[in-house]
Amino acid sequence: GPAVSAGGWEAAAGLQIRSRSVEQTLVPLVAQITTLINHKNKPKRSDKTLKAIQQVGQAVNLAVGRFVTVGEAIANENQELKEEINVACIEAKRAGETIAQLTDVAALDHPESDGQMTIFTDKSGVVKAARLLLSSVTKVLVLADRVVIKQIITSRNKVLLTMEQLEKVSTFQEFVQIFSQFGNEMVEFAHLTGDRQNDLKDEKKKAKMAAARAVLEKCTMMLLTASKTCLRHPDCESARINKGAVFQRMRLALEQVIEIVTDSRPSGEHEPGPMSIYAAIKEFKNQVEGLRENLSLLSREGLRARLRVILEHTEDFTDSAYTSHEDRERILELAKQARMELEQLMSAWMSAQNQRKRDVTEDMEVALLKMCQCMNELQRELHSAATSVAMDLLKYHSDHLVLKALKASGEEGNIEALAEHSCQLSEQKEQLLEVCRLLRHVSGTEPLEITCLHAEDTFKVTGPQIISAAETLMLHPSSKIAKENLEVFCEAWESQLSDVSLLLREIRDVFEGRRGEKRAYLSLPRPGKHNANLKSLKPVRLDREEQAKLGKSGLTLCELSSQVDSEMEKWDDPENEIVRHGQCLSSMAYSMYLFTRGEGLLKTTQDLFQQAEAFAIEGLKLVSALLAFSNQLEDDDKPLLLQEIEKMVPAYRQLQVTAKAHAQGQSAIFAKVDTCIQEAEHILHMLVQVVPLSCKLLKKVSGRACECNYTDF
Repeated sequence: GPAVSAGGWEAAAGLQIRSRSVEQTLVPLVAQITTLINHKNKPKRSDKTLKAIQQVGQAVNLAVGRFVTVGEAIANENQELKEEINVACIEAKRAGETIAQLTDVAALDHPESDGQMTIFTDKSGVVKAARLLLSSVTKVLVLADRVVIKQIITSRNKVLLTMEQLEKVSTFQEFVQIFSQFGNEMVEFAHLTGDRQNDLKDEKKKAKMAAARAVLEKCTMMLLTASKTCLRHPDCESARINKGAVFQRMRLALEQVIEIVTDSRPSGEHEPGPMSIYAAIKEFKNQVEGLRENLSLLSREGLRARLRVILEHTEDFTDSAYTSHEDRERILELAKQARMELEQLMSAWMSAQNQRKRDVTEDMEVALLKMCQCMNELQRELHSAATSVAMDLLKYHSDHLVLKALKASGEEGNIEALAEHSCQLSEQKEQLLEVCRLLRHVSGTEPLEITCLHAEDTFKVTGPQIISAAETLMLHPSSKIAKENLEVFCEAWESQLSDVSLLLREIRDVFEGRRGEKRAYLSLPRPGKHNANLKSLKPVRLDREEQAKLGKSGLTLCELSSQVDSEMEKWDDPENEIVRHGQCLSSMAYSMYLFTRGEGLLKTTQDLFQQAEAFAIEGLKLVSALLAFSNQLEDDDKPLLLQEIEKMVPAYRQLQVTAKAHAQGQSAIFAKVDTCIQEAEHILHMLVQVVPLSCKLLKKVSGRACECNYTDF
C-alpha cells in the first residue's frame, strides 16, 4: 500500500517544517499511521493481528483528541489565528474518528461479511483519512509555531521602543528607571530566542542565532556603562560615538534574530562572506568523483573554473604576512600540482569520451584519484597554515599588554601615549581579523564558519569602541564611570580572544575526525550565560567532590559507549543512517563521560546540558531512521523493532525536558547533571539492544533480496 513518509506529510500539507518540536510531535503519529497503512492483507488474520490494528487505531484517535484540546486552547489565546487553527482541529478530529471506526475490527469474526467498512475492505479510506489527519495536524503545529514567532517579534518591538527611550534620556533618575524595564524585556527576549535557537532544525541558522544572542548579551552591559558615561559627560564627543556604536550593534543583532526567526533577508542582500576554501574543495571533489557515474556530468571548462576559484582563495594564505615562508612555498607548490593533475584528468577524460566509453577508463580512474589526493593535501596544508598562524598570534596577544597600556595612558591623561597604544590596538585588530578569515576557510562546518564571521565582526567593532572609551577617560582621567566603561569594552575583547582559542580547538577536532560534520553541537559563541542581568552569571564547573560522586555513572556511560561502538563495527555499511546516528550518539555519550572526569571539550555544566539536548535530538533522528527501516521488514519482524522504538521516543523526550529545565544553585545544578547522565545511560542500554537487532534484521532483509535476485536468473 502507499506509505506515508515524513517528507510525504510535509509535502502533502504544502508546508516547510523549520522547528524540531513540530517535527518531533509528528514522528510517533507518522509511525503509527505508517504501521496501519503498510500492513499486509493476508487471507488468514490472527486475533493478535486484529487486536493490534484496533489498538493502534484507538491510540491514534486518543492522541489526536489530546492534541486538538491543546490546539483549541492556543486558538482561544490568539484571536487572529483562531479560525484557521479551529478549522484544522475539526479536520484532525474527524480524520482521527474515521481511522478509529475503520480499525474497529477486533470484535468482528468476519469483518468483510457484515457490511461494515473496515481497514480490510476500505484501505483507500484509511489512506485518505491518514493524509487528511497528518496535513491538518501539521497545519495546527505550524500555526502554533507562528504564535511563537509572533511572541518573539512582539518582544523585539518592546526592546526597540525602550532602547529609543534610553537613547534620548537626559537624567540619571530617568535612565535608571527605563534601564530597569529594559533589563526585564531583554530577559524575556533572551528566554524566547533561547528556546527558539534550541528548536531550530538548521544548524547554520542555529549558529547565527547564537552569534546574534551573544552580541545582545555582551552589549547589554556596554549599553549601561556607555550611556552612564554619556550622561556624566554630555559634551564629550568620544563618549557619544562610543554609546552610538553600542546602540547600532544591538539594533543590527535584533534585526538578525528576526531575519532568522521569520526566515527572511532584506531583498538584494546575500549571505555574508565568500565561499570558504573547505566548502569549495568539497564541492570540487564531489564533482570530480561524480564523473565515475556519468562522464558527461559537467563541462571541462566548468571544472577548470572551479579549480581557479579555489586557487584564487589560496592567495588569502600566500599573501598573508603571517604565513610562514615554508607554508607559503608548499601551498604554491600544491597549487601548481593541482593545475597539472587537472590537465592529466582532462586528457584522460577526453580520451575516454573519444573512445565512446560509458564507464571510467583505468587511466581516468588513476587521474581521478591523484586529483582528489592533491586536493586533500592542499586542504591539509591550508589547515596547518591557518591553525599555526592563529596559535602564534593568540599566544602573542594573551598577555593583553596593549589593553593594559591603553588603560594606563587614559588614566594618566597622556595624549601621546594613548595615540601610540591606539595604533597598536588597531594593528592587533587587523591581525585578528586576518586570523578569523583564515580560520573560516578551514573551519570544516557551516556553524563554525558562522562563528568565525561572528568573531571577525566582534573584533572589527570592539577595537574602535575601546579606543573611543579610552579617549573619553583621557579627557576625564578622574571619572570613575569612564574608567568602568573602558574596563567593560576591554573585557569584551579579552572574552572574544578566549572564544577564538576554543574555536581553534573545535576546528582542529573536526579536522582530525574527533568531531564530524554532524557533531558540531558546541559551536561558539557558547550560550552559557544568556541571562541579561547586570551581573553576568559565571558558567558553573564541577568541583573534585562532585566529579567523584559522578564517577560510577560516568564509567557506566563509557562502557556502554564502547559496547555501542563494537556493535556498530559489525555492520557492513558504515554509511548506513542507523550506523551514523548511532556512532554520533556514542561519541556524544563519551564526551559526557569525559565531562564527569573534568576532561574533554565540555567544560561547564551549561555545555553538558547543551550536549544532553543535542544527544536527545540526535536520538530522535535515529528513531526516524529506524522507522524508515521498519517499513522494509516482514509483518512478523516489524513488531520486534517497533517495540524497541516505542521505548526510545519517551526516553529522548524526557532527556530534552531535563536538559531544558531551569536549575539554580550548586546542588540543583549538580542534581540536574546527575539526572542527565543517568538518562543518557538508560538510552545507551536501549541502544545496546536495538543496534544488534537492527543489524540482524537488515541481514535478513538483504538475504531475502539476494534470494529474489537469484531466482530472477
